[in-house]
Amino acid sequence: MGSYVPNTRKEQEEMLKASGYESFEDMFSCIPDDVKLKRPLDLPSGLSEMEVIREMEDLADKNVTFRSIFRGAGAYNHYIPAIVKSVTSKEEFLTTYTPYQAEISQGILQSIFEFQTMICELTGMDVSNASHYDGATAAAESIPMCKDRKHTVAYVSETTNPATIQVMKTYCFGSGTKLVVVPAKDGLTDTDALQKMLSEDPAAACFYVQQPNFYGNFEDAVKLGEITHANGAKYVMGVDPIALSIMKTPAECGADIAVGDGQPLGLPIAYGGPYVGFMATTKKNMRKLPGRIVGETRDDDGNRAFVLTLQAREQHIRREKASSNICSNQDLCCLAASVYMAAMGADGMAEAAKQSMSKAHYLCGELEKAGFKPMYQHDYFNEFITDCPCGSKELMDALAEEGILGGLPITDNAVLWCATEMNTKNDIDRLVEIAADLISGKEA
Repeated sequence: MGSYVPNTRKEQEEMLKASGYESFEDMFSCIPDDVKLKRPLDLPSGLSEMEVIREMEDLADKNVTFRSIFRGAGAYNHYIPAIVKSVTSKEEFLTTYTPYQAEISQGILQSIFEFQTMICELTGMDVSNASHYDGATAAAESIPMCKDRKHTVAYVSETTNPATIQVMKTYCFGSGTKLVVVPAKDGLTDTDALQKMLSEDPAAACFYVQQPNFYGNFEDAVKLGEITHANGAKYVMGVDPIALSIMKTPAECGADIAVGDGQPLGLPIAYGGPYVGFMATTKKNMRKLPGRIVGETRDDDGNRAFVLTLQAREQHIRREKASSNICSNQDLCCLAASVYMAAMGADGMAEAAKQSMSKAHYLCGELEKAGFKPMYQHDYFNEFITDCPCGSKELMDALAEEGILGGLPITDNAVLWCATEMNTKNDIDRLVEIAADLISGKEA
């Protein structure tokens, strides 16, 4: 009951008495004495508004902001049109929360509905939901959708982002689900291993693959889907929404469920979040979707209206019956993604994808000339892995001194590189120049 509580000491005492307590100590008497803090909190004295601002600025100055970024691995530095922040900063959007009272939340419901519609258009699927925290949790939440009494084992490709696999393992541990990793072969999912593993396991519920995969390579998604379905399991694809504008949709690849992270759609890297996951599926699996589904209807006067559809969701029913952990609403991030997609349009998103892919291939070619050998020779989107003859840590340090965030070190001698439309030719040439000088210095 600190000084920030807007009531007087007298009012607090009146509330205590009305609740049947004589004092604050009496109110907390149910708490064991040995766990109570018997001294004041070690807090600094209060500051004025000007002092607080200066303190926050000093803390912010400790953050390192790179002028040029060549790292992806799940968080991508794409251009964000100014209109995205302009719309999402409006207080009627910025302060909204879960639309439990649907009849007074029409604007929020419509924003979610528009997000779902665009995700369906992007993935080619029949229905989408909202409110997933990020792409990794969306991937993990797809597993319970595929399970039934006879099918209880989930499979995931080793070429998936390791962080996503870790989240899937955590979810599976909590639900008592077995998760099996399908090995990679030369930077792609081993199709022979997948066929063998699924054919020998009648309890296989689903197989998850990332497209493009963690190494940047394009998987043979159609073939993987055919193998999965031929063995009675459901096919889940984790996709990059920018890449979707130029590659086959999950629907065209035969996927039952498509998931991904909406971060590339108008959300800044922002030191790690918040992000938003998306999930879309076929009409057959609609009732198994976790999170919120907003539907369009007509009110009594015949006007267009929006409602929360299939209301027996995990946040509205008994916890022991819930099949999902999704609860808090991610609508502000969904709105940012919707504004981004509307502002960019299909052509704009395709252009961003083409530039990202083109610049990544230029970067790879220039690095190869400088002595960095690509690890794989497959088709790739905007990420790729090379060896690092000068040592990955030494190279990252040298680049950082020049205001460049280099790729993600995979090992001491291998780096996962990424390029987007934000990287200029001069940026790429400067990176390669620094890398080449480092190699020359070692050779000398």
